[in-house]
Amino acid sequence: QVQLVESGGGLVQPGGSLRLSCAPSDSIFSINVIGWYRQAPGLERDMVATITSGSSRNYADSVKGRFTISRDNAKNTVYLQMNSLKPEDTAVYYCRLSRWGLKQYDYWGQGSQVTVSS
Repeated sequence: QVQLVESGGGLVQPGGSLRLSCAPSDSIFSINVIGWYRQAPGLERDMVATITSGSSRNYADSVKGRFTISRDNAKNTVYLQMNSLKPEDTAVYYCRLSRWGLKQYDYWGQGSQVTVSS
């Protein structure tokens, strides 16, 4: 079973920045897609950003220009840099690992609370 560790959530004022980290026990080279999703109270879980093993990136329209997903191969970690945070970014953020093929799996992290408030 693949484990993953999320970190980096917290409380920040509007306009501030946070960086989330996702460190899987499996090599990030072998994971087809790693994504960040978020879920606010009473709402569905939505995609925020994804990055493929080939480093192709995709972002939700609401975060384009403010959030950046990246990977550090040496640390086997994927990051979500969140800048210019808004109160509507408040949610629990989840890392998701999706691998296809013979060793396919789909794992979610435990979630990290991000609260944007003055």
